Amino acid sequence: MSAVGRRELLGAVGLMVCSAAMFACMAVMIRLASKELHAFEIAFFRNFFGLVFTLPLLLHHGTGILKTDKLHLYTGRCLIGIVSMLCGFWAIVHLPLAKAVTISYSTPIFVTILAVLFLGEVVRGRRWAAVGLGFIGVLVIMRPGTEGFDGNTLVALTASVLSAIVAISIKVLSRTEKPDAIVIWTTLLWVPMSLVPALFVWEWPSGWTWAWVVAAGFFGTAGHMFWTRALKRADASLLTPISFMQVPFVAVLAWWLFDETVTAWTAAGAAIIFGANAYIAHREARVASRAVTDREISPETQQR
Repeated sequence: MSAVGRRELLGAVGLMVCSAAMFACMAVMIRLASKELHAFEIAFFRNFFGLVFTLPLLLHHGTGILKTDKLHLYTGRCLIGIVSMLCGFWAIVHLPLAKAVTISYSTPIFVTILAVLFLGEVVRGRRWAAVGLGFIGVLVIMRPGTEGFDGNTLVALTASVLSAIVAISIKVLSRTEKPDAIVIWTTLLWVPMSLVPALFVWEWPSGWTWAWVVAAGFFGTAGHMFWTRALKRADASLLTPISFMQVPFVAVLAWWLFDETVTAWTAAGAAIIFGANAYIAHREARVASRAVTDREISPETQQR
């Protein structure tokens, strides 16, 4: 891989790690706010204050950045994204934080499958084996059919599937749309979309809860900005596993703030999922490196 290619890849990895840290902090803010508010209302405030923190981007770029012929794609992506968000927030509120977040990292499994179906990516036997291993990790955490099974894990898994669709849609949008445009359009559409379910459980926040929902908006927007910039630089199937760094971030914060410990089942499942994701990332990196090398030594390149 060329020096420029390596710098781009390292930059994308750094952005995704920052995104993971921001989303970990957002998860903590959601849990703190849930002491008073319903998960659906927290989702609305996260989006509302996220829009507030996004306004400087709009002022910086001007309204011209909103010009697009992809509004139908934005709308569809945001509708799927808001359902994924509601499911994810529900899981964060009703499951141990590390467990909820770990299940969310089954997303790369579904990203790999969807990348084959919609982006035409080629996946061979060993990567399919990694996908299967990832599913085993999810089952270890969820433990269906046992006394330890919690129905809320199905909500968390639904969020992961929908999040994979969102990741693919962002990758498609990023081919023609600027990262900041994606962030601005997303927050603009998410506010009214999330308000509808919030109205059915509405209760005004008080005291420190206001601080938690404002902070959730800030961390969520920051995480989204880092995420879209990372996906602009590298493939979704490569970068999504790297965001697994959110798991240890969340585990430490949950232990410190909520006295939550990670169970052996969650730890084992997380290790399996991480291993599967790491292999998927490794194979993606090799494929990307081979593609760059092929372009560099192609006859057309040599003639230039």
